[in-house]
Amino acid sequence: MSSVSTPEPGGTRAVRRPRTLKNRSYQVARWLHVYTSMISLLIVLFFSVTGVVLNHPEWTFGSAETRQQVKGTLPQTWKAGSAVDWLKVTAALQKAGLKGTAGDYRADSGGDTLSFRAPGYSADVNIEPATGRYTASVDSQGWVAALGDLHRGRDAGSAWSLALDLAGYFLTLIALTGLAMLLYLKKLRLSGILTLLAGAALVGLLMKLALK
Repeated sequence: MSSVSTPEPGGTRAVRRPRTLKNRSYQVARWLHVYTSMISLLIVLFFSVTGVVLNHPEWTFGSAETRQQVKGTLPQTWKAGSAVDWLKVTAALQKAGLKGTAGDYRADSGGDTLSFRAPGYSADVNIEPATGRYTASVDSQGWVAALGDLHRGRDAGSAWSLALDLAGYFLTLIALTGLAMLLYLKKLRLSGILTLLAGAALVGLLMKLALK
């Protein structure tokens, strides 16, 4: 590869050396590290804050749990013959104010039941087979509990599950590119690797103590 020269004052030309594979690799690692850090900045902040809050369940910040019962009667079309039309039942209950993902469908002579789940929210519904009257026990745990469930990915749906996967991929890429950059920094390489090993040993020790 030929060298590229650029003019300088006084008529002389400075020779620009071609970048080596090492330099190009470092530039790529730095570019990936910077931009993935910017993309996932809010994700890292969210999981950092909610992780601390989860570790201190006594911190409620004024968020209170509420429990109530919702009663009503399903429309006459909630059954198709003798079988329960769960789609119509779900739609009718959501129209009545229940939210979240419906599931745990069960139909028997003792009563037809289903549940709704969302972060920080649950509703268990019991339906009288003969009349279509229902009673829903609704438990709203507050916004702190909702953020905790989002942190854990519980009852949050497929879209949030994808967001958690992407967050994991970004954080992994940030860690690997940060390590790659460290390996290119000759003055900091040894101390950085020793710090990494010390941190890994500390985390391992804490995990061992937690599992006892």
